[in-house]
Amino acid sequence: MKGSANGSYRYQVGGALGQDVPSYVTRVADRQFYEALQAQEFCYVLNSRQMGKSSLMVRTLARLKSEGWAGIVLDFSAKDSQVEQAERWYNGIINQLSRDFGLLGNTRSWLKERDFLSPVERLEEFIETVLLPGMNERIVIFIDEIDSTLNLPFTDDFFALIRACYNKRADNPDYKRLTFALLGVAAPAELISDKKRTPFNIGQAIDLKGFGFEEAQPLLKGLETKADNPQAVLAEILKWTGGQPFLSQRLCQLVVDNTEFISAGKEAESIGKLAHNCLIDNWESQDEQEHLKTIRNRLLSNEQKAAYLLELYRQIHQSGKLKFQNTTEERDLQLSGLVVKRDGHLTVYNPIYEQVFNEQWIDTELGKLRPYAENFRAWVASGGKDESRLLRGQALQDAKQWSLNQNLTYQDQQFLAASEGKEIQEKNAAAGKEAQLQREIKDREAAEERNQLLSDANKKAQRRISIGVVVLVVAVVGAATVGGLAKQKVDNANEQVKAANFQVDAANKRVQTANSQANAANERVKTANSQVDAANKRVQTADAQVGNANKSLKQAQIKIREAQTKEQEANNNAARAIKQEQQARKEVEDAKKNVKETESREKEILAKLTVKENELQQTSTKNEETKAEIANVRQLVALAGQLRNQSSSDSDEALRLAALSFNIDNHELKQSLLLAVKSQVYQQLKDGNNANNDIQGSQSNLSKTDKKFLYSRQGLQVQVLVQKTQGNLLAQNKKTQEAIESYSKAFNILKNHPNDTDFTKDNQLLTGENIESVYRSLRELNPQDKEVETQLTKHLYAQLEYYLNPQIKNWQTADIKTYQLMLNLAKREKVGYLDYEQINSFSCLDLQNIDKLWVNADKRFGFSVQKEIWIKTGNRLGIKPGDWTDKDYDNYLQFARAVGWYDDKLEGTTSRSRSGFVSDDLLIKRIKEDSLYGRGGLPRKALGILSYNKVLWMYGEWGVSRASLRLVKCNI
Repeated sequence: MKGSANGSYRYQVGGALGQDVPSYVTRVADRQFYEALQAQEFCYVLNSRQMGKSSLMVRTLARLKSEGWAGIVLDFSAKDSQVEQAERWYNGIINQLSRDFGLLGNTRSWLKERDFLSPVERLEEFIETVLLPGMNERIVIFIDEIDSTLNLPFTDDFFALIRACYNKRADNPDYKRLTFALLGVAAPAELISDKKRTPFNIGQAIDLKGFGFEEAQPLLKGLETKADNPQAVLAEILKWTGGQPFLSQRLCQLVVDNTEFISAGKEAESIGKLAHNCLIDNWESQDEQEHLKTIRNRLLSNEQKAAYLLELYRQIHQSGKLKFQNTTEERDLQLSGLVVKRDGHLTVYNPIYEQVFNEQWIDTELGKLRPYAENFRAWVASGGKDESRLLRGQALQDAKQWSLNQNLTYQDQQFLAASEGKEIQEKNAAAGKEAQLQREIKDREAAEERNQLLSDANKKAQRRISIGVVVLVVAVVGAATVGGLAKQKVDNANEQVKAANFQVDAANKRVQTANSQANAANERVKTANSQVDAANKRVQTADAQVGNANKSLKQAQIKIREAQTKEQEANNNAARAIKQEQQARKEVEDAKKNVKETESREKEILAKLTVKENELQQTSTKNEETKAEIANVRQLVALAGQLRNQSSSDSDEALRLAALSFNIDNHELKQSLLLAVKSQVYQQLKDGNNANNDIQGSQSNLSKTDKKFLYSRQGLQVQVLVQKTQGNLLAQNKKTQEAIESYSKAFNILKNHPNDTDFTKDNQLLTGENIESVYRSLRELNPQDKEVETQLTKHLYAQLEYYLNPQIKNWQTADIKTYQLMLNLAKREKVGYLDYEQINSFSCLDLQNIDKLWVNADKRFGFSVQKEIWIKTGNRLGIKPGDWTDKDYDNYLQFARAVGWYDDKLEGTTSRSRSGFVSDDLLIKRIKEDSLYGRGGLPRKALGILSYNKVLWMYGEWGVSRASLRLVKCNI
């Protein structure tokens, strides 16, 4: 038998493996990473923890340095103490680059001289003016532990800058010498969290897989003295670890540390025993390097996602594999390290994980997270059929409250929806039973009343008959007695007979009277019975009449609803006419105001021109460039005046750009802008020849512009405006393909230079409307390009966020942008309104995002606030227009009053009058004047113009009703 120990050999379990570590396993990723960096490709190695990323980085950097590269590692995990201090964070990066590459003598002074720049602009300046000119070598910058930055509020700009460095290679060859490599536990989509910005979509992904058997041969060295067949031992180790680097090194070390020698044929038994004893059983106490705990913590760290991730993992654990759909949750599971993608499916990474994180563990963790875990599991086990497990009452309310901030699985959503539906069903059934019971009580009382009448009549008749019979019997008995006495006492017979005869006569009379009374009583009984029969017939007749009345009532109600619908449509038409009149008046007022503003702007521009002309007159040398600029500005002002009668907004835009042109120093760039704006105005004036001449002149000046100015912030924006204007002209002339090319150039500039073309900054040449126009024009000509649609949606989100910014708070425009965004998301821009089904199926995530923007801007506003008020004012959820009752409309008016949409005090307003609805302008005016007014009043347009059965509903009754139901279903 061989020796039982190999004391001189140690595997490195955890940490980066340097060049001299013999157990380092070279994988395919090593070659791919090195070759990609050699080719100066940007790279990223994004994977779960303890997969060998740091070891790969250290060895690759050493190899590149040996070939003459300059390289550095920026470890972001060391910068956690500087959270939310963007300036220190960026300055630390600049300081490390300067120090390690020996670039600046006094970094602090350099930073202080540029403190007027934003932190990311300082880093950009350092790269362009210090790093690249100061080094002749090829440069690689490794950025390790990038996941440490994901929660910082300012690193979107950093990763956008890295992307910008890549994009600048096309214009500045120096940037080709600079290469970045990103490493960490993250997905590329997470690097830029702002969904309105272009995602991080550059570079080559390096797939860092587990050890294969052939690759893992360096691990054999330590096993050779511990087993008869070290190859078989290694195969068993990889079987248990799935090739996971940390676990493979760890299990190899356990074999080395174990005193038992592994005989041939005992490999599976020995390795299985080690895996159970040292890794799986009581794993929490044995996981000293917290490998398994790290997996658990990452899986459970986000309480909102934890339940969903656990259920998703359960599916994989139970079925063995699950088709990969590339969802966010699937990527989160991969980054935890618990599962791996193989052949297009997700599967548990290895048997060790499978046995540690088993079904019992899943149930335990879900029980900690989900307050209704036991009922839920039983309901799922029954295939959703065991209704006794559904929640009711306070338990349901508690579960719904808990679910508000959770990322629920589909089964969770089904369970809660089924519970809510069952509770509503039971409440309705109880209410129905109560109503039936009340009807039965009333029917029974009516029957008893009729029976009592008949009973009373019978009793009275019987009583009278009984009295007559008694009298008759007494009389007959008396007569018999007197006859007997007469025979015994003859002497007294005559007197007694007379007396008896008298009494018999009297009795006979009384009998006759009794008989008459009995007959009369019988007659009265017959009469009473006849009356009861008649009453019953009247009841039957009345019942029939009620039935007919109910039928008539239903028919009348149908007619009333039809009439109400027609009245509604007529009211809507009237309301539209009123709104159009109000809008027309507003447009007149706005036009007057715009004329004044435009005249003021024209005077300001002309004043600047006068100053320029005076400067020219005072100089001895004629400045032809300035003269040309002045001529173009004067022509542009004159053309804007002509355009004002057709389109005040286009005229204002032309004057705005004319005024901003004075801020441009470079002559060619300024001329390019002015000529492009003139071309746009000529297009509006239907002067095709001049429009074409000016856009050609604009492009000519653009081609002569120095690159320094051309790719400056102003230069990039001028390029967008020029390409947009040329695209418009080409599209008008039906040159579709050429127009697409022009719009695409503008689109690519916007996509690749989001910071430089950000419309939210002051004194920008580009407006949000300019950018939107590029996206919409390109989409119209090339609707198959989904990227354009995505960018348009992001831009609409950005515009909404901008107008809701606390510094801006342009409520009216934000309301319009919400309306436009929702139409875009629902693919309803062409028809211009949402219908019943679009509201019913609107994306919960988008509703939530829009609601958050409004609520964050002002706690008064948002869909969630409107839903709360809708329910509190007694309104029903999800009512269709044809189902509205007077009660529903009264409740709606209560809601409209509460949110400021309806005012009983408006002139001409009567009870339930349409004239009481507040116009958009008045609503906004009141909101601006009173910080407490109009809670729930915005957004309005998105729910105010909707359609049902091709009828437009202008005041949002059913829109709010349906939207409130959707919000309830979406847990908003």
